Amino acid sequence: MLLCLLAAVFLVGGGSWVLYGSSWLRVEKVTAGGTQVLTPEQVLAAAAVPVGAPLVTVDTDEIAARVRSRLPRVDSVDVVRAWPHGIGLKVTERKPVLLIKKDAKFVEVDASGVRFDTVPKAPAGVPVLELSAGQSPSGRRFDEERLLHEAVGVARDLPEAVAKETVQVKVGSYDSVVLELSRGRAVVWGSGEQGEAKGRALTALLKAAPKADHFDVSVPTAPAVSGS
Repeated sequence: MLLCLLAAVFLVGGGSWVLYGSSWLRVEKVTAGGTQVLTPEQVLAAAAVPVGAPLVTVDTDEIAARVRSRLPRVDSVDVVRAWPHGIGLKVTERKPVLLIKKDAKFVEVDASGVRFDTVPKAPAGVPVLELSAGQSPSGRRFDEERLLHEAVGVARDLPEAVAKETVQVKVGSYDSVVLELSRGRAVVWGSGEQGEAKGRALTALLKAAPKADHFDVSVPTAPAVSGS
């Protein structure tokens, strides 16, 4: 019985020493993946993983929080231990669905309405938001922040092919959203409601009347087209 107890103590003590005291299971390599606009080096610098620390003591939640706070472009990050000597980080970056022009630069806004970065050049295929709701009677009820979220919802509901053609999203009021497409085409979208149905209706109109320059999907069950 005593021998069994001593053996158990030895195993527990030895295991603890291997995990915490030895050089066998310490952080030697940190890797980062999933980046698109950011670089792995930027993620690693933000993570500041303590190289040389016992792998078991590394706080993965704290590392993830550090990356998100230092790199607003990061939407989420998975931090995993790669035994016996590694830490792996996989990030998911925010993707802009709208741009807000600010002087000569552009503020990127993601699908949740989060402004996450300011860039000197507009990313290709992302429409610019134009808010002109200052004179709207509904301005007191729907402030710019609310209208921004409505515009984000519209941009999020656009079919991919239509989104690539959308140059600008113009918001005059809650129920007055107009899309400016390439080649001078315009789309009356109306409110942000029934976005998916409006997207399908617009896709059908663009195929049926490729030379038209004015489309109205504000009532998706009765879409209209004009011009040539």
